[in-house]
Amino acid sequence: MLMSQSGRPAKLHYLANGFRVLVPGDHVICALSGEKIPLDHLRYWSVERQEAYATAELATKAGLGD
Repeated sequence: MLMSQSGRPAKLHYLANGFRVLVPGDHVICALSGEKIPLDHLRYWSVERQEAYATAELATKAGLGD
């Protein structure tokens, strides 16, 4: 029997050009806002910090634009 991953946070390993799913789920949590980010909308993260960000503005605020 397959179990749905709906509503469960995923654990990811962030890479330079993508990410690898370590624990299945349907979203991650933004490191700054606490907002749920569906995996299919995830565009911003830090490889160094291993954190996800909901928007470009939040990623910039985190210092990723340096």
